[in-house]
Amino acid sequence: MALAIGVGVFAAGLSEGHAAAKAVEGIARNPEAAPVITRTMIIGQAITESNSIYALVVALVIWLFL
Repeated sequence: MALAIGVGVFAAGLSEGHAAAKAVEGIARNPEAAPVITRTMIIGQAITESNSIYALVVALVIWLFL
């Protein structure tokens, strides 16, 4: 079960960190665009985080029914 969650969450964690780093770079270059960049980053991270939730659900289903 831990392997299923770990594999599912690994890519999500990497992509969320990458998105946050690029958002900070964008805000550093153009501080006036901070609200738009932040809003877009949060929406993107929420969509990415849904993959982690799906991995957790699949791992729990595997654990409970197999």
